[in-house]
Amino acid sequence: MIKLLSQLTHVEIYATDLEESVRYYTDIVGLRVLERDADKVYLRAWGDYYPYSVVLVPGEASGMVSMAWRTTSPEALDEAVRRIEQSGYTGEWREPGARLGKSYVFTGPYGHTMQLFWEVEKYKAPAELASQYPDRPEKRSSHGLAPRHLDHVTIATRDVVGFCEYYRDVLGFRLMAYAGLPDTPVTFFGVLTTNEKSHDLGVLLDGSDVPGRIHHYAFWVDTHEDLKRSADLLLENGTRIEYGPGMHGIGEQDFLYFREASGLRIEVNSGGYRNYVPDWEPYRWSGAEGCDDFYRNVTLPQSMLEAFPPAPQPTATEQGLVPGTEDELIVRGALHTPDAVGSQH
Repeated sequence: MIKLLSQLTHVEIYATDLEESVRYYTDIVGLRVLERDADKVYLRAWGDYYPYSVVLVPGEASGMVSMAWRTTSPEALDEAVRRIEQSGYTGEWREPGARLGKSYVFTGPYGHTMQLFWEVEKYKAPAELASQYPDRPEKRSSHGLAPRHLDHVTIATRDVVGFCEYYRDVLGFRLMAYAGLPDTPVTFFGVLTTNEKSHDLGVLLDGSDVPGRIHHYAFWVDTHEDLKRSADLLLENGTRIEYGPGMHGIGEQDFLYFREASGLRIEVNSGGYRNYVPDWEPYRWSGAEGCDDFYRNVTLPQSMLEAFPPAPQPTATEQGLVPGTEDELIVRGALHTPDAVGSQH
């Protein structure tokens, strides 16, 4: 199998108040507006190699429009489309635009929309933002949280294992880890990657009937000290920290969660391992092993059960099923176990 996808490049999300969202992302998060058109605003972090990593679109409720992935070649794009359509799903080709070449947009079996492309404009900073490092797309920023780049997106779905196995079989994602309830077939979390990171796509169990929901997306900062600085800046500027700081067992990343202007959850993370093993076997964690909070000393807030767009039923969390939510999650299609999950690395 040829490698089809190289990386997550950007997310397109709804903003319930577009101008307030632009203000929040620029003033607090520390992104920069690259450009805007009639109904979209394109923002970038200083370390993004491509022109933008977040696209804001007006919407009535917070949520994700789509997530975009670059392929490894033009041939890989054509092969990805062939496999998607062979699996029974049909998207559409879009003409070049928004600094991308032609792209293919499809909605997969669990309602999440992906945009795939090969051709993209490489970002070149204007003189006043040029870095002294020839390989750095833009000079380091210290404005707001100043994330280096987009890191990953975590979605919610009725069938964690089914989602993971579809995107493994069709688009070549590597399965890196699962988490489930001990002594049961309930899998509440999974992570996949297109490269050497522990994950660039997370998958949480959803108790709702709303397709295509997102739980959060994440930015990367270089160090643990940058993450602590982010927590301090958020508090000083009136943004409540929803969860963290802490360290995930799965992936070994330091984490911090908060909500942006439309209520969508953002994570800031750092650290983590790199994995180049082509025949990696995913370990199935239990919550007691610290899959989410490895230190096992932080109380998960009930608000972390919320995904977007809002729905009355809960999602799971990376830490597991919060007491009182089990029936709504387990009864609604959670009994799908991985077809091959290692008991150890």
